[in-house]
Order: sequence, then C-alpha cells, then structure tokens
Amino acid sequence: MKKYIGYLLLAGLTLTTVSCNDDDLDSNSIFNTTPPVRNEFDNWLLTNYVAPYNIEVKYKWEDIESNLTYDLVPAGMKESIKLAKVVKYVWLESYDEVAGIEFLRTYVPKQILMIGSAAYDADTQTVMLGTAEGGMKVILYNVNNIDNYLNDPEQLNASYFHVMHHEFTHVLHQTKPYDPDFEKITESDYIGSQWAETADTTANKKGFVTAYAMDQPDEDFAETISCYITNDQTWWDHLLKGAGEKGASLITQKFEIAKTYLRDSWNIDINQLRATVLRRCNEIPELDLETL
Repeated sequence: MKKYIGYLLLAGLTLTTVSCNDDDLDSNSIFNTTPPVRNEFDNWLLTNYVAPYNIEVKYKWEDIESNLTYDLVPAGMKESIKLAKVVKYVWLESYDEVAGIEFLRTYVPKQILMIGSAAYDADTQTVMLGTAEGGMKVILYNVNNIDNYLNDPEQLNASYFHVMHHEFTHVLHQTKPYDPDFEKITESDYIGSQWAETADTTANKKGFVTAYAMDQPDEDFAETISCYITNDQTWWDHLLKGAGEKGASLITQKFEIAKTYLRDSWNIDINQLRATVLRRCNEIPELDLETL
C-alpha cells in the first residue's frame, strides 16, 4: 500500500511538471493593484502614523471592524482629524520622548479605529470609551464629542488619554508579565462584572484606584498605571486620602510594583512619563488641530 501511494504521488508530480507552462499563466493579478484614492487627511495619516509608527488609522465606517451588538455612529472627518493630532501629540510622542521611537514602533498596536459615538453595554449599564484587541488594535469611541472636551484636560483624560494608556499597558504586560505578587494584594476582592455596581469611593477603600480595577488583576494593573500617569500628584494624594489608611496602603503597594515593572521591564520612569503626558496635555490649546 505504501508503494502504491508513492507511485500515485510521483505520477501526480510528473503530470504537473508536464502540464505547467509559463505561456498558460494569466498575466492579470487576482489582487486589486489599483492605487486607492486618498484625500488630504489620508495622506497626512500616511506621513504621521504609517511612516513613523506603522500604525493604520481607520476613521471611515466599516461594519466588519466594529462590534455589531452596539448601535454606533460613524466618526466625523473634522473630529477624526482633531483626535488623530491629539493622540499623536499626547500619547505617541510622550512615549517617543521617554522611551524612544523604536520602543513605540515595536510595541504599539498596529491599528487605531475611530468610532463617532460611545458604546453602551446594556448588560452592565456602562459606557465603553475604548477597547483593545489582542494588542494589535485599539478602538476609540466618542470621537464626535471631542470639541466638548478640548478645553477640559480632565475630560480629555477621562474620554481618551486614560483609555489609550490603559490599553497600551495591556500590550506591555501581555508581552512581559508583571510580578504575580500584584494580584495577591487584593486577591479576594476581584468581583468580575459586578464592578459596575460599585462606586469608585468604595473601590478606593478596598485598595483599587477605580471600580473597574476590581474586575480582575490585569484591569487593576492597567488602571493603576493609567490613573497615575494621566493625573497630577494633587489628584493622586486626594485619592489616597479618600481611600483611608488601609485602602491607601493597598493602592501604594500595587503602585510600587507597577512602578518597578515599568522601570525594570521597559526602562521607563513612571514619574518622567507622567510629567511628559501632563505637560503635553496642557499644551493642547496651543496646537493647530484643523490644518493638515
């Protein structure tokens, strides 16, 4: 039987060799090689996202790219331009400044998808402002409201920057795991989706920077870093004071592990990163967000 099968394969190879002829090949490609029509914003994205970072920014509506369980609205062109400029200046270039562009090119998600509206989760009765998929794609929602937030750094943090730094932290710890002692600090208080029923002040007293951090350890870790680098020391001190002695102690233990992780795993000083992020955030009113 083994010889019979061998002969069949050999015969097949012989027939294939005889029948192949370059003259029989179709000169037309099966792929669409027509260059896409790009507008001025598309060309700006090529220069400012694709060339330096190898990041594709999608702002034009494509059903297949979003979660069809939500009722979503496409992002507006003008709003997408503004957010693209803000994201580059406050997120990407902050890491450029602190860790170098090669670090960002290597680890940054390769696609950013912009959605005009927020995504409402009926199960948890919460609003999603951003998600990350496998470290390769970040979805930013609520793009069409950016004009309402440009003069309010706190709201910009809540709507965009906190989300971006949170999701990028997931990319980093999925690449290099953090110290498992982190999750042992409040091991018995992770409650999954029930976090949505918990107030932030209650979560603080239990040793979490936000209620969402109570979902599970990875979210806790990302929230700890994101909250710290997108808020100043006055905000952080107020958080610790409100958490009480026990809650503040637990949060501080987690923060020290996160701080050490960024330093030892990525050679990033978390205080330098925070100073850079906050400075660039405060400089947004000076930026030209409309001219390409």
